[in-house]
Amino acid sequence: MQSQDIFRFSGKAIISYRFRTVLMLIAMAIGVASVVLLISLGESARRYITNQFSSLGTNLIIVLPGRSETVGGPPPLLGATPRDLTLDDAMALQRLAGVACVSPIVVGSAPVSRKQLEREVLVVGATADLATMRKLEVSQGSFLPRTDPSRGSAVCVLGSKLKVELFGNNNPLGQRVRIGDRRFRVIGVLSPMGVSLGDDIDETVTIPVASAQALFNTASLFRILVEATGSEAIAKAKENIRTTISQRHEGEDDITVITQDAILATFDRIFRALTLAVGGIAAISLVVAGIMIMNVMLVAVSNRRTEVGLLKALGAPRSQIMRIFLTESALLSVTGALLGLLVAILGLQLLSFLLPNFPIQPVPWAALLAFTVALATGLLFGVLPARTAARLAAAEALARR
Repeated sequence: MQSQDIFRFSGKAIISYRFRTVLMLIAMAIGVASVVLLISLGESARRYITNQFSSLGTNLIIVLPGRSETVGGPPPLLGATPRDLTLDDAMALQRLAGVACVSPIVVGSAPVSRKQLEREVLVVGATADLATMRKLEVSQGSFLPRTDPSRGSAVCVLGSKLKVELFGNNNPLGQRVRIGDRRFRVIGVLSPMGVSLGDDIDETVTIPVASAQALFNTASLFRILVEATGSEAIAKAKENIRTTISQRHEGEDDITVITQDAILATFDRIFRALTLAVGGIAAISLVVAGIMIMNVMLVAVSNRRTEVGLLKALGAPRSQIMRIFLTESALLSVTGALLGLLVAILGLQLLSFLLPNFPIQPVPWAALLAFTVALATGLLFGVLPARTAARLAAAEALARR
């Protein structure tokens, strides 16, 4: 028998037993589709988180009040804060080497109203440097003015959605809105940005940091954003920040300094580990499909004893009998794997349609891995049925004993 004869013989055998063939194809397709879908979703989640942090800006250093090492429990719990971060702390960081700009941040929730319209929104107190650091673009007017951070002015910048809800298609520039119990003049409107790290920037209002402190009756800062002059300056700037704040806080090391690249590296490791874990779990279904192929092929050997006996009576050696059954297993595995890849691609396209803001894309190495594992599983579990068929004696097989 030549190779094309073996393929033709195996193909006819597969077609002859349609029901068992369909069952094995479904099992293999489910396994391959699961592997590709889960790995692709894991990689998409990793890319989504990376894009979210990249939208914050580049070379960022985040200074938080409190030490992360001073309390037990899961992160990001912080320990007790001996001293709050203040505007003076933030202004002291502006003079450090390796620091390009600094933006102290105050965050709170307050009602924003105009006439009869009112919304409870996130209020962000910041400085003009926040626009540069967060890559904020203004569609109308301008961002916060560059003034002394300790002197708050009654001006605000609206998110794009908030502007539409309060002013519709009217020009909001120069108009007054009430935030909490204070009135502010609108000087700008942000371009649409969408959700960033769980916060919808389009539904926020930004005011000067000192005005936010007065609005929420607090002298402390939520955090301080620092942008280094370059990636090579991040480590030195981080060290200088910790030293400066410690000196200002009477020698207490009571802050947590986080770099953007460290956060990205941590999330990258976590999501890669999760992706490989769920991919491994999904690969178990391929093993189940392989066991199913083995069991069904063993039954097939029993049902095709006469066929095997006739081949051996015609002089077919054991190796050729094994090749016939292994080819049949390989054809089932390859066909099931191709169906699984098709299902996975359709599934990813459906998810992309349902989740347009989530960057779902197929992962080529996941498809190659799933296909390879499917083929290897089919061949591995096809060895036992093939050896069983090859060991049959011609006379006994023809006699169906």
